[in-house]
Amino acid sequence: MRKIVIPIICVFLLLSIFVLEIFTKKTDNKNLEKLKVAEVTHSIFYTPMYIADALGYFEEEGLDVEIILTSGANNVAAAVMSKDVQIGFCGSEQTLYIYNEGAKDYLVNFAGMTKRDGSFLVSRKPIENFDIKKLEGVILGGRQGGMPAMTLNYTLHENGVTSLKVDTSVDFASLSGAFISGQGDFVTLFEPNALNLEKEGFGYVVASIGELGGEVPYTSFNALKSYIEENPKTIEKFTRAIQKGLDYTFEHSPQELSKLLVNYFPDITLNDIEETVERYKKSDSWYKTTYITETGYNHMQEIVDYNGFLTKRVDYSILVDNTYNHEK
Repeated sequence: MRKIVIPIICVFLLLSIFVLEIFTKKTDNKNLEKLKVAEVTHSIFYTPMYIADALGYFEEEGLDVEIILTSGANNVAAAVMSKDVQIGFCGSEQTLYIYNEGAKDYLVNFAGMTKRDGSFLVSRKPIENFDIKKLEGVILGGRQGGMPAMTLNYTLHENGVTSLKVDTSVDFASLSGAFISGQGDFVTLFEPNALNLEKEGFGYVVASIGELGGEVPYTSFNALKSYIEENPKTIEKFTRAIQKGLDYTFEHSPQELSKLLVNYFPDITLNDIEETVERYKKSDSWYKTTYITETGYNHMQEIVDYNGFLTKRVDYSILVDNTYNHEK
């Protein structure tokens, strides 16, 4: 009888500990400040943010962050403006558009992450000894007025390319499908989409648009001016968590990072995730810190201006708040 009682007691104790842990976690979650973040696309390009989430850096700062896919920078901006989410993560050009439209409570960039275009150029045919100046045909570049298409136009201009026509009739989220269906000779895609096309035999990655186009605060975090003023501690905590994500990304190998990212990209193999992370590392895709430089911000305005979408220049101090960012 004694032999039977002891195992039962052990099982009871284990169940009690398990229930207590669940209860404690639920209690802890209730104490966290809930925060919704609208991301412009779901891509390995945004590795530092997912790393911050995977390693619990947001929770360490007292935040319960929900990342919501909101395709298109214009839609991200609309979600923040309508207060459906507190933070937007998209191209910094959207803050220019909102401000120049006359909004009194406009969007302000408070933290940077990616410092160049995250697109890779995919060709229908393999290209040896790649030279962008020798390319001819039609390239699918994304929505007109969006950062991918504008950066591409600017890059082609800077490299003196006149034999490529940029097709902006296809929105960013539909680029892969349009290319697979036969539209265009080239397409620009974020990872893992570029690698997927390669693996499926629909194209060949021949260059990084980011490496060709130079540095710019390509994707940054923004919030309503009023929200930043009313919730400085929240912005500080969120920014600190993102900085931790950046630090970890720089300090660890693609192999180590891929193991943390696999839950965010369940349809992609671990090896493919590792390969795409390595591509972004080689392309020097991320800022070392969340600090948004005035040089980078002004370069973004140059790109928007070249594409004909800049109504007027807006001073750096108006649309960038580096209160919680530090240069290294």
